[in-house]
Amino acid sequence: MISRGTSTPNACTSGAFSVAARNVVNLTGGLVLMFVTSPKLALLVVGAVVLVLVPMLVFGRWVRSLSRKSQDSIAETSARGGEILNAVPTVQAFTQEKYEQREFGATVERAFAIARSRTLARSILTAVAIFTASASLATIALVGLHDIVTGQISGGMLVKFIIYGFLVAGGVGALSETWGDLQRAAGASERLMELLHEKPAIAPPAHPKALPARPKGSVSFEHVTFHYPTRPDAAALHDFSLAIAPGEAVALVGPSGAGKSTVFQLMLRFYAAQKGAIRLDGIDISELDPVALRGAIAVVAQDPVIFSGSIAANIAYGREGASEQEIRRAADAAAASEFIERLPNGFNSLVGERGITLSGGQRQRLAIARAILRDAPLLLLDEATSALDAENELLVQQGLANLMVGRTTMVIAHRLATIQKLKRIVVMDQGRVVGEGNHGELVRQGGLYARLADLQFGSGMTEAAQ
Repeated sequence: MISRGTSTPNACTSGAFSVAARNVVNLTGGLVLMFVTSPKLALLVVGAVVLVLVPMLVFGRWVRSLSRKSQDSIAETSARGGEILNAVPTVQAFTQEKYEQREFGATVERAFAIARSRTLARSILTAVAIFTASASLATIALVGLHDIVTGQISGGMLVKFIIYGFLVAGGVGALSETWGDLQRAAGASERLMELLHEKPAIAPPAHPKALPARPKGSVSFEHVTFHYPTRPDAAALHDFSLAIAPGEAVALVGPSGAGKSTVFQLMLRFYAAQKGAIRLDGIDISELDPVALRGAIAVVAQDPVIFSGSIAANIAYGREGASEQEIRRAADAAAASEFIERLPNGFNSLVGERGITLSGGQRQRLAIARAILRDAPLLLLDEATSALDAENELLVQQGLANLMVGRTTMVIAHRLATIQKLKRIVVMDQGRVVGEGNHGELVRQGGLYARLADLQFGSGMTEAAQ
């Protein structure tokens, strides 16, 4: 977001080149005519021009540095404002309106102070350049008057020389201002250029392998150890191994911090494991193009992202070019059609930024429909039914059950009731596999899963499973 009074780098430079070209012609032409009129005085002018260039270079760096800071402060202000606007209900619920006003006001004041310093630096640059040029011209005029007295040049020649001098001085002054504009644009663009030249941590290999046209979906983690960059001393996964056959559904359960979400992050290759290998259909995913890998995966997150736009567009985000019938079938399978059809414009209804007009359960059903439409061989479900009421959870579970047939599915489950029927449950703790089996087997074995089941179901149901 850019305020009305803030110039973009493009706006700064769009007219700068034409102004610079015009004044370079004036400056060059004026210097040539000066040398024709009086080489001695012309050499003095050249020395004066060099003298003017020194403050331009010194102050130009200052302007560039302040422009960079100004852009960063504007970005901070925009981010802060966007965050507050997206959290208005929370702000009002906790009656923090005055606090947020103060904080946002302080952010704006910091941005204004930096912008004021930048404007001051640019003004000083222009003023110093014009003053130096004018003082040099006055000094040269005095030397010219001395030459008239001594008979070296005529009065007419001096007048012509001074006129040419004004051309040169005007050119130098205009160029100094243009230089300030360019330095401001350069400073504002530095952050953007840094981002454009940033090398991704996960880059496609020089010669990526290709997945089959229709991957089977077998997955294997082989002695994987992974540390997040921000926590190099703590392993999120430690010697983690897991093999999943094509079409098999496996649930990952465990306490917070056990590494369940990390498994998904590595499978999607958002991060690369420091040790071990992860394979899809027997191919190490580090040898695949990340785009091709992710094209074989459908994801339903616990907190789904809904984009501003229509409901149909959000579902179709799962597969570009999907037909209206395919979108409707996906919505039916996700138990989303019943609430969509009640909306005034049905599938064409706008959901607002981040789906603000929908409930949590409705947003999650749209995310499930998006994953169904993607029709990928590997499904990653992160507690996909956590925001649904009992009735809709039943419908969605049926839709997911139909979807999971013939597809490899990895499910992160916090509510054990949602995965009791799965034949294989993997229990994780501190980045390791500490148990494996179906619900009844794990309860009978005791340990971590039995404790989690007892907390959620109570001792009666736990004993019944035994």
